[in-house]
Amino acid sequence: MPDKNKLLDIVKSAVLLEHKGKALYQSVEQTTKIEGVKELFRLLAEEESKHIDILKNQYRLIIQGKELDISECETISFETSKYVLSPEVIKNIHGAGFEAAVISAALDFEKKAVDFYSQNAAQSSSSAEKKLFSWLADWEKTHMEFLSKIDEDIREQIWYDNRFWPF
Repeated sequence: MPDKNKLLDIVKSAVLLEHKGKALYQSVEQTTKIEGVKELFRLLAEEESKHIDILKNQYRLIIQGKELDISECETISFETSKYVLSPEVIKNIHGAGFEAAVISAALDFEKKAVDFYSQNAAQSSSSAEKKLFSWLADWEKTHMEFLSKIDEDIREQIWYDNRFWPF
C-alpha cells in the first residue's frame, strides 16, 4: 500500500469535507419553507452521509493494513442525478433570497469537492485509490451539475421577471 499516513490524511480530510457539506445541507433543509428545496437538500444530506460511510469504511481498512474496498463503486447509484426542481418551485425562489444564496454556496462547495477528489485521483499511485477518488469526484459532479442548472434557472427567472432580456 502506498504511503499509509498520506492516504489516511486524505481520507480524514475527505470525511471532514463531507461532514461540512452534510451540515450545510441539513441546515438548509431545516430552515427553508419551500418544500421542493427542502426535499433537494434532504437528498443531498443523505448522499453526503453515504460518502461519509464509504470513506469511514476505507479508513478502517487502511488502519488495519488492508486494501481499499471499492466494490461499492459499482453498486451505489447517484440519486440526485435524477432530481429536478419544478418551474413552480423555481418561481418561489427569490434571486436575492436565502434559498438562492444557499444553492449558489452549495454549488461552490460541490466544485471544491470535485477538485479535491479529482486532484487526489490524479496523484494516486494505486488503481484502487484512483478509482475511489474518481468515483467520488464523479458523484460530486452530479451534485454540481444539477445545482448549476438550478442556479441558471433561478438567474433566468430573475432576468425574465426584471425584463433583462435584450429583445
